[in-house]
Amino acid sequence: MAKKTVATLKTGSGKDFTKVIKMVKSPKSGEYAFREEVVHNDHVKDFFNKKD
Repeated sequence: MAKKTVATLKTGSGKDFTKVIKMVKSPKSGEYAFREEVVHNDHVKDFFNKKD
């Protein structure tokens, strides 16, 4: 399934999107986790500036 997703993002309007990964720290346990999303290229900075 991952290969199909990557193949569709490389063709057509898929080039307008970027997969972003952000490391977030849990306030309770102090552990780190990774948050992944596919966002439009115009909203990448908003994703990283947003507080969780």
